[in-house]
Amino acid sequence: MRIKAALIWFLAGAIPVAAQDGPLSAIDWLAVQREIPSVVAITPAPNEAPVAETAAVPDIEVQTLNAPSVGGTGLLPSSITGLPPSLWRGSTEADVIAALEPLRRGKPAVPALDTLLHTLLLAEADPPQASDGKRLFEARIDALYDHGLVAPAEAMVDRAGDLTPTLFQRAFDLALLTGSDEALCQRLNENPSLSRDLSTRIWCATRAGDFSLAMTVYQTGVTLAQLSDTDEELLLRFLDPEYAEQVDPLRPPVRPTPLQFRLFEAIGEALPTAPLPLPFAVVELTGDAGWRAQLQAAERLARAGAIDGNQLLGAYTQQMRAASGGIWDRVEALQRFETALTTGDPGAVSSSLERVWPQMRNAGLLVPFANLFASRLQGLPLSSRAARIAAYAALLSDDYEALAGNLADTDDPQIAFLAAIAKGQAPQTLPPDMPHRRSLADTWQAAPVAPPDMARMPGQNRLGEALLRTIDTFENGANGNSADLTSALTTLRAFGLEDTARRSALQLAILDLERARR
Repeated sequence: MRIKAALIWFLAGAIPVAAQDGPLSAIDWLAVQREIPSVVAITPAPNEAPVAETAAVPDIEVQTLNAPSVGGTGLLPSSITGLPPSLWRGSTEADVIAALEPLRRGKPAVPALDTLLHTLLLAEADPPQASDGKRLFEARIDALYDHGLVAPAEAMVDRAGDLTPTLFQRAFDLALLTGSDEALCQRLNENPSLSRDLSTRIWCATRAGDFSLAMTVYQTGVTLAQLSDTDEELLLRFLDPEYAEQVDPLRPPVRPTPLQFRLFEAIGEALPTAPLPLPFAVVELTGDAGWRAQLQAAERLARAGAIDGNQLLGAYTQQMRAASGGIWDRVEALQRFETALTTGDPGAVSSSLERVWPQMRNAGLLVPFANLFASRLQGLPLSSRAARIAAYAALLSDDYEALAGNLADTDDPQIAFLAAIAKGQAPQTLPPDMPHRRSLADTWQAAPVAPPDMARMPGQNRLGEALLRTIDTFENGANGNSADLTSALTTLRAFGLEDTARRSALQLAILDLERARR
């Protein structure tokens, strides 16, 4: 149920993107019913040549009107994202996949661009030209998986309908992590052509209680050398518990597959998820492996934008800390801060805020923290240091523009600079210690005009490709290329994503400031 809650939060979290562009009107589903006579008599002309080779009724493919093809499947319609259905239409499939590839390997530089990327991956849109979009759909699923969005990726595959073998394997990996693999196993048992992977066949045979079939497939795989050494040993221990009790624990692979992960769990040698790739963290959200594992997983997923701050807060406040040091100090600091906020004592709020802020900074969780608490800090008579922290939290939060109005009279040059950007204005002064100050100021000096090569792309129905390239350009800018940073922010503004541009600029500046203080 926690995983489903994460999906519901994510769909709601994409709504701010829509507000930036003025979403296109959704076209209602059309339902037309007509009475068709059961018998139609047609008398051919005397000299008419035959036009059919058989009287059999032909197979007819049926599809709901306006339903997207598999390649256009998504969870977020245009009415929510504000992005046009022609998002990918003018691009080639190869170009979009190439633009997505560097973003699969690493996360965007700031959470605002995480949100934009995830929205693009989940959007309903027409597939690229001259293709059915299936390769791009698979690449989108892979990217969602890599970013820890396991439940949304699983829902995407479910909406795609019929599964090809390659799509089945992706669906199966996702289902193993969410614990919903039984239905897919049933489909595989009924249609073995869905997967040629013998380990998958063996697992699903055991799920159906057919242990003799599972052992037969295993023995066949061993005889034909179709199982890796790791899978051969792991499956033997899985199928023969007595043998498993007589041997030493098996050394796990560095990057186990979801099935190998579940097999280790089944033989009583469960693997910790902390050193594994991000998608495995979703397994711990149930808390079955203990509170510490759940906390670590929640922090990893929150950093990646895969869960929201409320889920993170729920993990932090589940109980009192069990030890000291590391993550437990962070738990205690946040719990004390929340208690102080509830009591409303300004002194207690100030001291606890000064303590919890560095903890959240060190964990890379300042943006989720700001979204949870920034509005509650406004108007409190805080200490000077705590007031500065509260200002940064306000500018990192979803309500940054409204809260920036409370900072108009500040005499802090850094906060004044950032508040101007929050309001979409060019800063009047450039603080010498402000990261990226020239690039950020230049972005709001004039009306936004995208570079010529990017400016043409929306009109060519290549907006999705352009946005992927812009996210990558921002990454280069965040790493020190000031021209790329200005170009990326200006392009976002020119495409109507003013909110994303402001959030990205504020987050980059503040997070870089905070990193310098560590």
